[in-house]
Amino acid sequence: MNQSADSAYAAATWNRLTQRMEEQSWPASALYVIATPIGNLGDLSLRAAEALRRCNVIAAEDTRASRTLLDAWGVTTPLMAAHRHNEAEAAQSIIDRLSGGERVALISDAGAPAVSDPGARIVRSVRDAGYKVVPVPGPSAVITALMASGATSDENPAFVFAGFAPVKSGARQKWLRQWCTLAAPVVMFESPHRIQAAVNDLLAQCGPDRLVTFARELTKRFEEIATMPLQQAQQWIAEDGHRQQGEFVVIVHEAPQQSQARLDDAVVELLDALLRAASVRDAAKLASRATGIARDVLYAAALERQQLNE
Repeated sequence: MNQSADSAYAAATWNRLTQRMEEQSWPASALYVIATPIGNLGDLSLRAAEALRRCNVIAAEDTRASRTLLDAWGVTTPLMAAHRHNEAEAAQSIIDRLSGGERVALISDAGAPAVSDPGARIVRSVRDAGYKVVPVPGPSAVITALMASGATSDENPAFVFAGFAPVKSGARQKWLRQWCTLAAPVVMFESPHRIQAAVNDLLAQCGPDRLVTFARELTKRFEEIATMPLQQAQQWIAEDGHRQQGEFVVIVHEAPQQSQARLDDAVVELLDALLRAASVRDAAKLASRATGIARDVLYAAALERQQLNE
């Protein structure tokens, strides 16, 4: 197609889709919980854009940050602040508007509101007050990272989302111990200035052979997604100074499917003996050399034995 034909096709397609939006139900006295792009402004859905236009007001986590998106899509709906510091007050203001028949949109800075972002309190308050909540799905950093990681499959689609890890190392290690022993990939968020410390704690809790996926700058120009054993992670981060910029989605892949329960009593006894004189990491390494069992499996078993014996 030439440029003129391309433009005509785009215009005709847009008209067809907007006509379908006109024909849809847009109930009044409803809270529209709308997912917004996590980086690429083009990822806003047509339904989301139409909902933002039709609402009487948009409750935003950061009104200045949201204005960039709204301007790009030509949305002129007024904004109000709805963040974690004023959520109770914002909820009451929204309910007052709903009682007057208005439509209210709820958005966060990026991705899905009320999922590791402010908004859940508002949603609960609106539902408790008897008003309709309309979710408008869209971009998600969690799902985007999983799509590119290969950590799940149609045979085993399970995963868990743990949110942001604690800031302090001791609390973070305890938190990681809780999540990373589950029989599923674990998705978490981490900030760039803590990613190296987080990797050190992951290495201590999961062992050097556990696979991990790092996803940063998702949907943006410098998007980067890489999977590697944990023992290579610090080197990968150090190779490029830009890798300590931008928020991270970290996926800790599921450990190999061989549990302590399947280990021979002799192997468990060997681990117990090694743990009396060595760290979990060294005990797993020595036991792996002696038995030929994967180090990841022995690391998980040694960590469990250590916790049982504490």
